[in-house]
Amino acid sequence: MTSTNPFGEFRNECGAALRDALAKVKHLPQPSLLSLNPPPSVEFGELASSLCFDLAKQTGKKPFELAEKIAKMIDVSEYSLIVSVKAVGGYINFYADFPKFAALTLGSIKELDEKYGFVEIEKPYTFIVEHTSVNPIHPITIGQARNPVLGDTIARLLRARGHSVKRHYYIDDVGRQSAVIAYGYLKLGKPKPKGKPDHFIGIIYTATSCITEIQRLKKQLENTTKTNTPTEEKQKIQKQLDEWIDVAAEMEDKHPELFRKLREEISKDEDPESVINELNRAYEAGEPKTKTLIREVCELVLEGFKESLSRMGIFYDSWDWESSFSWSNEVSNVIEALKKTPYVYSEKDVLEFDAEKVAKDFELKKKLGLRDDYKVPSLTLVRADGTTLYTTRDVAYSLWKFKKAQKVINVVGMEQTLAQMQLKLALYALKHGDYAENLTHFAYNLVTLPGYKMSSRKGHYITFDEVMDEATKRAYEEVSKRSPDLSEDEKQKISKTVGLGAVRYSLAEVDPTKPVVFTWDRVLNFEKNSAPYLQYSHARACSILRKAAKPTIKPNFALLVDPIERETVLSLSRFPETFIDAADNLKPHSIADYANALSDKFNTFYAKLPVIKAKPEPLSTARLVLVEAVRVVLRNALIILGIEAPEKM
Repeated sequence: MTSTNPFGEFRNECGAALRDALAKVKHLPQPSLLSLNPPPSVEFGELASSLCFDLAKQTGKKPFELAEKIAKMIDVSEYSLIVSVKAVGGYINFYADFPKFAALTLGSIKELDEKYGFVEIEKPYTFIVEHTSVNPIHPITIGQARNPVLGDTIARLLRARGHSVKRHYYIDDVGRQSAVIAYGYLKLGKPKPKGKPDHFIGIIYTATSCITEIQRLKKQLENTTKTNTPTEEKQKIQKQLDEWIDVAAEMEDKHPELFRKLREEISKDEDPESVINELNRAYEAGEPKTKTLIREVCELVLEGFKESLSRMGIFYDSWDWESSFSWSNEVSNVIEALKKTPYVYSEKDVLEFDAEKVAKDFELKKKLGLRDDYKVPSLTLVRADGTTLYTTRDVAYSLWKFKKAQKVINVVGMEQTLAQMQLKLALYALKHGDYAENLTHFAYNLVTLPGYKMSSRKGHYITFDEVMDEATKRAYEEVSKRSPDLSEDEKQKISKTVGLGAVRYSLAEVDPTKPVVFTWDRVLNFEKNSAPYLQYSHARACSILRKAAKPTIKPNFALLVDPIERETVLSLSRFPETFIDAADNLKPHSIADYANALSDKFNTFYAKLPVIKAKPEPLSTARLVLVEAVRVVLRNALIILGIEAPEKM
């Protein structure tokens, strides 16, 4: 017999046995839900129900008396996987027929192989997972890299669950930042990138920001002498100016020719800020010359992004330009539609959306997880100069996405929680509450580097490329130390697999609501909770299997009596349930947690018990089957995480 969910089979039998027993006990309330959870130790069985504690409150009887009465009503001979049921301290504990259960679990893993664990849903949906969407102004930084890793892992989870999934990248090419780059790029005569294009354009962005900010702050400081500006305000401006002057010194030291030429060209403009603002306005309006300029710069940066992300195995099905929605009138159509609702008003030539009124009128605060006394801030739709804001354009983009998918997941940082809420409220106002309810904001916390403060505008950042390169280098040193007999080609290949896997795991394994503290000691730890640890466990299983002769005797799973063997089999059987929960509730980190716990059990098993030399031979065969099952499940978990599973390390 093969099962896609062995532990689920056992759980179903326990649930059926419990319901049948409850029906036989007279004058006992019939609960709508049955709690069945793994007990703290296998000595208390594989599943336990605390139902009797709830029943005791309703009936006035003692939990242990109820548990004993219900347990006696269960005839285990009617079930395939239950060997016994015991009442312990008010709990009803279910014990699996371990030889049968091990045969079902390990046999299913062998039969299903790369499909094991990936239980397909009965009713699949079409999903768009929009992720990464880093502004095309500089290289992807390690601080931004958590987004593509989480987004890609979510897409992998949903696809393995049987859903149709499209991965979208929203190119944020509208706004002042794109205009700043275009301004600097134009001033330099549209130079051909030296080196990786996103890195080169990032230098131009920082240099242009630096030069224009220094000019702006100097003028602001001069104006303070003509007015009665408080000393405290003057000091604040001076401090900002000093910071930018320090950045200018750094830039001139690192890129003297580019920086000096750019400074010389920008100094020819009396008011660079007005030129940048005009570029921004012209681009949103679709002025042909400006369109060509900004698209050219953005394409260069995106070329670099694609190269970086492909190293991590991250790709997209669609690249969606924010500007396209402005040029196609989709944004103006949304604004006009919102103006026809009672939720839009004008204030000093600024168009505002009353998000609070929508939340009240549609009684949405509880649904959105808000307190009744929380007032949702209004959303600016259109500035006084006629340009729109990001969230306004995002409403049009969301309507477009829902024409192509039933469900949409936006992988966006926690700092965008308000904007994502306002987006949903705008959809409700447009009578698209169904879209709002099928739109998920997958929020995540920051990546921090102890002792390092990142600032993209000031060029103080560590790029994703630099981290991947450093991880590969450090992995090479570790692999060479641990396996000096490997060929150079093998060392290079394994170090790339291990290094990139280490970075990816470090960004996925932490609960998204918590920040990732990125340190090399944690990322490249071969001993616990890291990709190298999981990969090393997989490689260890492969090594055991390579060394073993082909079994000639059938396994006897009844001989797997050590607690660590039972725990490992149980862990393997629970992978499908872990996967279902991770996919249905968008919990990519739980796959990492599971793989780490399985690796812990496997390495304890390996250290404690012989495999190839185990006696009698049916025990050795059973342990080899167990090792093979660990190999398959670890590999499958790593695939979901987007990490390669090497056979040697």
